[in-house]
Amino acid sequence: MENKLDVLYEDNHLIVVVKPQNVPTQGDSSGDTSLLDMVKEYIKVKENKPGEAFVGLVHRLDRPTGGVMVFAKTSKCAKRLSEQLMDGSFEKSYFAVTVSTPRERQGRIESWLVKDTVNNMVKVAPAAVEGAKKAILDYKVLEDNAKVALVDVKLITGRSHQARVQLKSLGTPIFGDAKYGGDTLAKGHNLALWAYSLRFYHPITKDPFVFKVSPPQEKTPWNCFPLDKYVNIVKPN
Repeated sequence: MENKLDVLYEDNHLIVVVKPQNVPTQGDSSGDTSLLDMVKEYIKVKENKPGEAFVGLVHRLDRPTGGVMVFAKTSKCAKRLSEQLMDGSFEKSYFAVTVSTPRERQGRIESWLVKDTVNNMVKVAPAAVEGAKKAILDYKVLEDNAKVALVDVKLITGRSHQARVQLKSLGTPIFGDAKYGGDTLAKGHNLALWAYSLRFYHPITKDPFVFKVSPPQEKTPWNCFPLDKYVNIVKPN
């Protein structure tokens, strides 16, 4: 993998980048270079730091998911962005392409999820199950055809594999998701889940920031839909 970082915005407090698909957000058992490693190396070289650069990991994306992420360059920034995550002012929106269309074209999914750490799988479970965590997302079908649908997903909570599991619970797994049954049409294609929008307040200036990044529009199944209609901002003015 070429360790080239796609930087959308940077200042003394934070850096916003595009995470490639199939790159881990942080180090894992694979030993593959992570996005966190790439950001640290980028800052170390750019700012000529003698030791390891501080980079605060504020939020995560699953390895197969690509899209926009923000990292903190100071501990103060990391703390304040984490507080926004907790109070709901930090908003993450995703595009998902589902296999078939959800019966209700718009709605909220509330369920309890439990993680099988041995198999790295997440399942919907009763609330009383030990370790179950409440998961909430809002979704809206933007476009669809006979086989797939483009769905806008806003995570209200940030559970592992949340969008993948909750959309599967509607009977509409995400295209390319072999783990959760969405690969019937999609052998050899990436998971069609992309973090396209990030909204937060700058932790120092308090200015509202919005970043939007389109998925790879030339690739299946993204090329089935007019993504430019929905993504027209890439960084704040």
